[in-house]
Amino acid sequence: MHGEFKVRGGKLVAVDIETDDQVITSAHVFGDFFLEPDDALEDISGAIVGQPVNVSAVALSQAIRARLDERTEPVELIGFDTDAVAIAVRRALGRATSWEDHEFDVIGPVTMAPIMHVALDEVLPHEVAAGRRRPTFRIWDWDSPLVVIGSYQSVNNEIDPEGATRHGIDVVRRITGGGAMFMEPGNCITYSLVVPASLVEGLSYEQSYAYLDDWVMGALAEIGVRARYVPLNDIASDQGKIGGAAQRRFVDGVVLHHVTTSYDIDATKMGEVLRMGKEKLSDKGTRSANKRVDPMRSQTGMARDAIIESFLTFFRAKYTTHDSTYTDDELAKAKALVETKFSTPEWTNRVP
Repeated sequence: MHGEFKVRGGKLVAVDIETDDQVITSAHVFGDFFLEPDDALEDISGAIVGQPVNVSAVALSQAIRARLDERTEPVELIGFDTDAVAIAVRRALGRATSWEDHEFDVIGPVTMAPIMHVALDEVLPHEVAAGRRRPTFRIWDWDSPLVVIGSYQSVNNEIDPEGATRHGIDVVRRITGGGAMFMEPGNCITYSLVVPASLVEGLSYEQSYAYLDDWVMGALAEIGVRARYVPLNDIASDQGKIGGAAQRRFVDGVVLHHVTTSYDIDATKMGEVLRMGKEKLSDKGTRSANKRVDPMRSQTGMARDAIIESFLTFFRAKYTTHDSTYTDDELAKAKALVETKFSTPEWTNRVP
């Protein structure tokens, strides 16, 4: 069995293994990495042999590290680490997966109340976990303003109620952590990914954020934006922050990962609605509240719809995809969640 893992910003690690269905009986690790001293490769492979076929990535990485620590001289792994080896082994065993192992449903922008998209981010992971839907990539679109706060944020700390009332902007709490999303029609580009947890097997939260957004770095480059990932969960360019990600791992084996990027935000209004407005503007490279937060528009010169279509085209070209749409059942479940959870003061104000 063969498995590979490409370290982000590093080297490719590959492994060929054999098993007797209970334990790993042979292992051969190779790749374009660097290793000093070179005979440590035998210790890496040797640490894998004898491990049970259901060994976790964490346990396997620890076993490899312990084997290397037994050597009398220090070992230097350059361009990779023991975690990368463990993930490659898990992929060979079929416990961890890569993008190429999956087919994705792609749902283009469907305009609806933004709170429905918040609810769909709870509905769709359960649909994927139940096997009723493939792993899913979808673009949001919305017809009214809304501030979407993170699951653990304080409403009073984030929102200026007078500003929100004056501008007619409601507040909704989502199921992922992170910061507030200031959403008006046409001002942002937001997408969600729902994938099996096996896709991020062995990755830390920090690593999984960057891994799940690797594709969008390529998509941004194609439209002329030189972007980079800033840990933990930000996408930035030389002109400042472009967007931020949030994530939740569900107990039934799926991961929700979503990103909001700024297309053309009314900075004055945002500063009046969000109490942390000045800090957020500074974070996005905007010093004056009279300016607009428009990194995607100003850096590309493209219409928002054109950028969205470019993202969809890039994703479809990179992975195996099937065009899809929301089912009546999914929309009904989302609507029910809006009524029973996301629009209720108990949920919105659970962190006052």
